[in-house]
Amino acid sequence: MSQGFVSQLAELSSERSSQVMSWRFILNFSLMVFDAVVYIGVSLFFFLAMFKNVHPYAERFDFPFPMPVYVIVCALIWIISTRVAGVYHRHMLGDGYQLGMALFKGAFMAWLFICAFDFIFKIDIPMRLIVYVIAVSWLVTLIARCVVSAFLNRERKRGLYMYPTVLVGSPEGIGQVLTFLRKRGQFNYRPVAVCPIMVDRKSGEIISDPDYDLMRKEIKKHGGASLPIMRYDEHLAERISRMGGQTVMVTDVLERFSDNLNTFSLRMESLNLEMALITSAVDIAGHVTQMRNLRGVTIMTIQLPQYSLFARFKKRLFDIVVSSLALIVSSPVMLGVALAIKLEDGGPVFYKQERIGLRGKPFYIHKFRSMRVNADAYLKELLEEQGQEMGARYKLKQDPRITKVGNFIRKTSLDELPQFIDSFLGSMSVVGPRPQRQFEVDEYDSVYATRLLVKPGITGPWQVSGRNDLNEEESRQLDVTYVQDWSVLGDIVYILRTVGIMIHPMGAY
Repeated sequence: MSQGFVSQLAELSSERSSQVMSWRFILNFSLMVFDAVVYIGVSLFFFLAMFKNVHPYAERFDFPFPMPVYVIVCALIWIISTRVAGVYHRHMLGDGYQLGMALFKGAFMAWLFICAFDFIFKIDIPMRLIVYVIAVSWLVTLIARCVVSAFLNRERKRGLYMYPTVLVGSPEGIGQVLTFLRKRGQFNYRPVAVCPIMVDRKSGEIISDPDYDLMRKEIKKHGGASLPIMRYDEHLAERISRMGGQTVMVTDVLERFSDNLNTFSLRMESLNLEMALITSAVDIAGHVTQMRNLRGVTIMTIQLPQYSLFARFKKRLFDIVVSSLALIVSSPVMLGVALAIKLEDGGPVFYKQERIGLRGKPFYIHKFRSMRVNADAYLKELLEEQGQEMGARYKLKQDPRITKVGNFIRKTSLDELPQFIDSFLGSMSVVGPRPQRQFEVDEYDSVYATRLLVKPGITGPWQVSGRNDLNEEESRQLDVTYVQDWSVLGDIVYILRTVGIMIHPMGAY
């Protein structure tokens, strides 16, 4: 690579880096000002339109609290709360559901702090007023974020407003991450160079991978045609910094908690470069860790808090409440679906099948029948006709066994409604990995088998992320990640996303 080309690349990357950093600061500052203005405007509207006789007064200290001052203080509490909740994080705009929940968390925190502020100063403000202002501010802020997100997504397709990133790892690992980043633009990482590395078998240290031909093939294969290749050495951080890189993404080779990674990250972060790691779905980063020193030996203990007795009790209670409400609300729909199935071919309304549940225990799942009677007997024959085998990932996009009514209830997920009975009784959960059959479970490896550590769910990560359109690796990653990260609040998000999928089906066949 010529010195002139390197200089041009460094100049271009530095310019892009400066532009992105300036844009990031301006965007966050503008959003904070906008959010404050929204809260102040909504507060003034309710004060002047519906609560004209309410005048803030600090009775505890016996002095009047001017309404404009009170509103500004509450607006500052609103901004601080939403910031603590992560609303202004740079990745948050890329995921509407996470943004909505972060805003909800921030709004709840703001409500608590404003109530505490009113209590400390003994300001007599109606609770209705506080709730109205926060609710409307939450809604307006969410709508505004959706508009900003749409604008950024459009601009990022043109390669703008993204973070210059250098990928470090094996050629194969780098290639896979190039595809990953191309599909997931919400992460905002724009690869500007790659650095292939390998482990020296004799010393155990990280060295440069000299197989540049393989690296170029992987780059071309995964859509990064013109990416330059950087050589790994102790001055890599300086060269990345000079070329304007902002993030160093480690794809593989450098193992978590190893001296190699610790040394590498220290060199990068000492120059204010962000470190990003592509980790396994069963990485322990989400665990609660505790460090103890016993007679000069440091011991780290880890624990997943969602598997405590109290957390599991909350999830079971959540399942009972949600299942009960769902059965009550959906009973008219279920009656209509049952009648339509019966009128179409006179066969049974419900369909049950053995699935594998918590810790490998079999149970029977119940659905509205969407296929003709005795459909299972024809499955193997149909798969052979389409050149497929019985296994965990067979797909039949045009399955002749599906009835007309069945086609509709599948696309709208109405066939899943009877599973709320299974959830209420305890063999399933409202949210969890999809239940699978024994021959599918028989194909699990040790990592994927961890999905059996939680109850299967009516809805979950697979159902709201593309369903049958996902490849095997993506499906497994979603399921295993849920096992490690689930929470009741997260389950609520999946339920809300399921409603959206029912309105706009994707991957359902």
